[in-house]
This record gives sequence, structure tokens and C-alpha cells, in this order.
Amino acid sequence: MPLLRTNVAMSLDGFIARADGSYDWIPADPGVDFVALFAQFDHFVMGRRTFEVVQALGEQDPTRGRSILVASRTLPPSTIPGVEVVGAGLAERLRALKATPGRDLWLFGGASLFRELLDLGLVDQVEVSVIPILLGGGIPLVSPGRSRALRLLSQHALPNGILQLVYAVAPD
Repeated sequence: MPLLRTNVAMSLDGFIARADGSYDWIPADPGVDFVALFAQFDHFVMGRRTFEVVQALGEQDPTRGRSILVASRTLPPSTIPGVEVVGAGLAERLRALKATPGRDLWLFGGASLFRELLDLGLVDQVEVSVIPILLGGGIPLVSPGRSRALRLLSQHALPNGILQLVYAVAPD
């Protein structure tokens, strides 16, 4: 059955973006096969703010033409093909997707959404690329909440100093 995975870049001091949402500090790595990475997922799950950032990329939007679930209590239903705005029933919708055969789901963004889904026991894996930079502030990887144990599945150091970590979220 599909897993709900979050896969993010994070500064060494725990931030996924600057305070203004920018991520210009993340180095481009030609060794990363984004086509292969994106092929691992059938659905992308993101909050409203992340969706708006991604949509603003236009033709450069890496999720363009893919199945996207947007968690939002304020956005109207989407008219964009493949985009589903989900409000109150997000947990049930994700449980249903995780119960059907297919590829994994990528929790693509939103620290508060990550926290919410983590606290509901819906996140299966946390994949973090630790970038060797101290931002000193910004948007944290995860909002405050209850403690969750993680189990290291793999680690890989890249020549540019980036450390890729994959953790399984321990069951409640």
C-alpha cells in the first residue's frame, strides 16, 4: 500500500525556507534525478500556501499535470484538472488513498500540514536533505506539537556536503 512521505530540504538549523518563503539557499544538484524521484509518487499533498507558491512557477511547476490534493479551508473547489481542494475531510481522503494500490503520496509542503498529519499518524516516512547552511530563522521543518519517534532507514552524504536522511515514523 502507498506510503505518505515528506521529502524536504532543510537547513542545518531546521528551516525549510526563509521567513519570506524563499528557498534560494538550496543548491541545485545535477546529480539528483528529479524525474525518477517524481515517478515514485501518484499524488502530491500540500497546503494552500505551498500550492500558491508552486502555481506561481507556471511552466516550471514540477507538479504540473499531476494529481494534487490541496489542504485548505479557504480555497474554493479547483477548476484545474488534477487538483482537488480538500477541507474538513483530508484525513479520511488520505486514508482512502493509502488503502488503494498505487505509488506513494508526497507531502509536498507546509510545516503546519506536516505537523497536523504527523499528529494524526498519517505520515509514514520523513526524508530530509540537510543543507550545510545556518539560516538563523525562517519556516521550521515542523510546527510545535507532540513528540514522535523516528527510525533511521538510510543516510547518504553527497560530495557537496548535503546529508540525505530517511526515517520511518514509529507507530503510536
